[in-house]
Amino acid sequence: MAMSDVPGLVLETLKSAEARGFKLSCEEMVGRLLAALASAVPPGGRVLELGTGAGVGAAWLVSGLEHRSDVTVLTLERDPELAAAAREFAWPEWVEVRVADVEKELPELGRFDLIFADAEGGKWSGLDLTVSALQPSGVLVVDDMDLSRYPSIKHRESVTRVRDTILSDPRLVAVDLPVSSGIMVAAKRRD
Repeated sequence: MAMSDVPGLVLETLKSAEARGFKLSCEEMVGRLLAALASAVPPGGRVLELGTGAGVGAAWLVSGLEHRSDVTVLTLERDPELAAAAREFAWPEWVEVRVADVEKELPELGRFDLIFADAEGGKWSGLDLTVSALQPSGVLVVDDMDLSRYPSIKHRESVTRVRDTILSDPRLVAVDLPVSSGIMVAAKRRD
């Protein structure tokens, strides 16, 4: 895909990630999926990103929301330096970058219409907390699920556990998409 069709804020965050040597940003296909799903968040909706990193995922989410001030985006980052760097961008006022331990804070945050789980907490551990934070009919996106990317048995076991949990959780209807870094998308059943 041409860089000319990548949103400006995404390009800024990608340049910052490269300058900082941060190599864990979400891939373009994941970002485009996030933008598409964010565009469908209902009025007054809430979006949560677990793992701000350099801000690339949040920038894709914002690009899908365009100028919708009726939606809030909260992105949580454990590393204070990364969070501070991410705060330097010109985010809309409805975006908040917060330093937080996801597993400690998640139970107090309420429910969300879209969650992108891209951090250790809330994905590799505490996944049940993340699913519980989804609104009925909310959507969960988890990336980095391609087993072939992990040389260590320990990492492959972790990925398999996350994939199996998402696919077998009776609260979710899920699909495993073997594209990009390996993407899982799940919708929470209505109560």
